[in-house]
Amino acid sequence: MKRKIHIELLATSALAIVLTLLFALFVFYGLFQEQIMGDLKADAWVLKNMHVFDHIEDVHPDTYDLNAESLRITVVGENGSVIFDSNADAAAMSNHEDRPEVRKAFEAGEGSGTRRSETLDKNLFYYAVKLKNGTVLRISREADSFFAVLWNLLPTVAGVFFFLFLLSIFLARYVTKSIVEPIERMAENLSEPGQEAAYRELAPFAAKIRQQHEDILKSAQMRQEFTANVSHELKTPLTAISGYAELMEHGMAGKENTERFAGEIHKNAERLLSLINDIIQLSQLDDGKRRMEYQDVDLLQLAEECEDMLNMNARRLNVTMEVRGSSAVVSGDRQLLEELLYNLCDNAIRYNNQGGKVTITTGTEDGSPFLSVKDTGIGIPGEHQERVFERFYRVDKSRSKATGGTGLGLAIVKHIVAQHGAKIFLDSQISKGTEIRVVFSETLRS
Repeated sequence: MKRKIHIELLATSALAIVLTLLFALFVFYGLFQEQIMGDLKADAWVLKNMHVFDHIEDVHPDTYDLNAESLRITVVGENGSVIFDSNADAAAMSNHEDRPEVRKAFEAGEGSGTRRSETLDKNLFYYAVKLKNGTVLRISREADSFFAVLWNLLPTVAGVFFFLFLLSIFLARYVTKSIVEPIERMAENLSEPGQEAAYRELAPFAAKIRQQHEDILKSAQMRQEFTANVSHELKTPLTAISGYAELMEHGMAGKENTERFAGEIHKNAERLLSLINDIIQLSQLDDGKRRMEYQDVDLLQLAEECEDMLNMNARRLNVTMEVRGSSAVVSGDRQLLEELLYNLCDNAIRYNNQGGKVTITTGTEDGSPFLSVKDTGIGIPGEHQERVFERFYRVDKSRSKATGGTGLGLAIVKHIVAQHGAKIFLDSQISKGTEIRVVFSETLRS
């Protein structure tokens, strides 16, 4: 960044110096031209007022040697013929009637003009004034062209340029340092709460970076906690499986306990598989690796399929299931929506009471499709309701493990809801039951 700012400042300085010098030369040359023309005018009027050329026949060509001042005097008759010239033979010169400055002098009393000599690379300046005897007195002078002046001044211009450019190098280094250092200090201390942005324009950028930094730290902490929880959750069923298998391996179980130990091994293996599947799915949802395949999904049809899938498990726990409501079509990933509804209903069955009921309701309310899973179970205490969607968070740890829950079901639900742009609401009362309601955006309807 420093190098880029430094180079851009130097490039800007070099361009500014060149343009300034060229502009100064143009201004200088313009003033130079005005000065020459002013001098010629003054000389012409002095000679006119001295009446030197009123009687041209008395003037000898060698009388006025003006070469030292680079001046040339020409007297033009009323018919345009040259009567007198201080630098050439008047008789051999062509008619001057068509010269702009001479014509203007005959018409208005005075005239001026400038012409360029390509062969001499010079500019010729003319000033003409009409005399009382009807002739025109013209004074001219040669001067270097702009490019000739530029060439003559090139060493001086180059010297000025390199001096100013050298000064610009030091100034650019100082300015670059003064601009970048506050940003570097801000970057080093950006994580500090009281650190202010180096410049007002960087305040939103600094706030965004600080927020991202905090999110990264929070995410890292969550991943660390998640890893620790996964290790703990995997260790429990693996320890049980290993213990029962070891007893059976060494013949310590006895025939009467072998069947029971095998059942425990099977139960823990199933719990282990469920946990691994949930971890894989949650990881895919976190990383965004799973490709969403949107299609029109009828929530009522999804609820009926979920009831058929879990009805046997519900009966085993003496829980009845019911589907209510009307058709409600949303645009979403069918597999993820099935997983969402399955987890909600599975939780409602697991944490229900004997003889309890799970009601799935679908429909449209205020233009937005929704689905609701309501149970008559144990309920969730108020202090735990905000945390039940966290990974591995269990309100009743002993009951959760006894029913085979992994502690990740509602965390998966939360991710799926977020990926569909929906909102989730929880309403629960102790000993009365829990209702979880998912409301989809109206724009997601087909």
